[in-house]
Amino acid sequence: MSESTPEQKVLRFIREQDLVTSRQKLLVAVSGGPDSVCLLHILLKLQKELDLELHVAHLNHQLRGAESEADATYVAGLAHRLGIPATVESRDVRAYQSRHRLSPEEAAREVRYSFLARAATAVGAVRVVVGHTADDHVETILMHLLRGSGTRGLRGLLPVSRWQSADHSLVIIRPLLELTREETAAYCRSHRLAPRTDTSNLSPGPFRNRIRHQLLPELRKYNPQVAEALLRTARIAADDLAFIDKEMARLWGEVAQKQGKTVILNKKSFVDLPPALKRHLLRAAIESLLGNLKDIEAGHIEDIIDALDKPAGKVIGLPDGLNFAIEYDRYVLAPDAASLCPFPVLEGETELNIPGRTSIPGWEIEAAVVSPSAATKAGVKTDDFTAHFDYDKTGNKLSVRRRRPGDRFQPLGMGQPKKLNEFMIDARIPRNWRRRIPVVCSPERILWVVGFRIDERAKVTGTTKEVLRLSFTRS
Repeated sequence: MSESTPEQKVLRFIREQDLVTSRQKLLVAVSGGPDSVCLLHILLKLQKELDLELHVAHLNHQLRGAESEADATYVAGLAHRLGIPATVESRDVRAYQSRHRLSPEEAAREVRYSFLARAATAVGAVRVVVGHTADDHVETILMHLLRGSGTRGLRGLLPVSRWQSADHSLVIIRPLLELTREETAAYCRSHRLAPRTDTSNLSPGPFRNRIRHQLLPELRKYNPQVAEALLRTARIAADDLAFIDKEMARLWGEVAQKQGKTVILNKKSFVDLPPALKRHLLRAAIESLLGNLKDIEAGHIEDIIDALDKPAGKVIGLPDGLNFAIEYDRYVLAPDAASLCPFPVLEGETELNIPGRTSIPGWEIEAAVVSPSAATKAGVKTDDFTAHFDYDKTGNKLSVRRRRPGDRFQPLGMGQPKKLNEFMIDARIPRNWRRRIPVVCSPERILWVVGFRIDERAKVTGTTKEVLRLSFTRS
């Protein structure tokens, strides 16, 4: 084979991009069109040299009636003639589209990749090979550019990518990205493969078709080499993003922390980053929670960037129920911005047993009356959820509840009472926490905002005779 043959181009690309390793089983997605038929035939020729095992997969989307059935029959026959095992199945894409309220293109893509993921698992294939060409690459770059996908979208189609859904994960490789459609069609003619023609590719409805048949011909009037210019842009964008991704990975531990279904960003560290790293960290954080960035557009990221200096309590809604919440010293990405609150939901008002134990949903509260020396001796528990009071000033008729409008108390160390809401703002308590914070009260006043501050008027002094110790423990 000379270096200019499609086979040699594909072999070189596979090796340069490290798309496969020896002794791998690959699932080859074959629609029956020239690109995928060329792909299958070339992989078969390279099978021994690359030490690969091949399995064909074809999905009948049931969108074109007899034409779709004929495509499935053609692919099954082709695989049989070439001696390659095949999985050929059908799915009702229109029904899926209706159930999930998607565009026809989105529905077909989701159904197709779900089928490929299941087929790959069933046959033990490690990767799925698709027949995207340089023309598909150019069209994808333009689609992303027109949709405002940002620098990441300018990369177009990648040699290796991952498709992720709630139930499946799929590694996709594209060995034909350096071949044009003209080359794949010529290859099929020269090998008498007689691929099928998908007439839906001629329809002016789908976005990609309009780019292919209307926009690109118009752009070539301005620059006959527009495809080469776009591919060059994609390579530059990919190189730049690879560098930024390395920097992002290096900084992740300093800036971001993942806790279950939540990502916390340190506000000071994040704000000091260059804009490019901010955007990439946000995308990485969102992808770590959603599994993919399918519905995340550049506009969503810019909405977050524009809101970074907004006051605490601001929440930005994102696709798939995700929220970006601004707090005093951090940013939070979570399905529910309240999910990180260390306080359980608090309802009603409960009288405390003094001395003794009181149970309320989410809390165990222990009250003890001790001497001043016992309250201060070594080994006694001291933390934000344990507090000591002058028992003569509190009495034993105490209750616990959540805050109420108009609540006031005199925080320890202050000379005058202040509104509880103002205290919570000054203490940088996130807005979505405030209704959950227990407040310990006597008939006269608030004694303790649990986890934060006691009332100055109930503190232990040198004249205190008995100390009331209250401890809150999560149950």
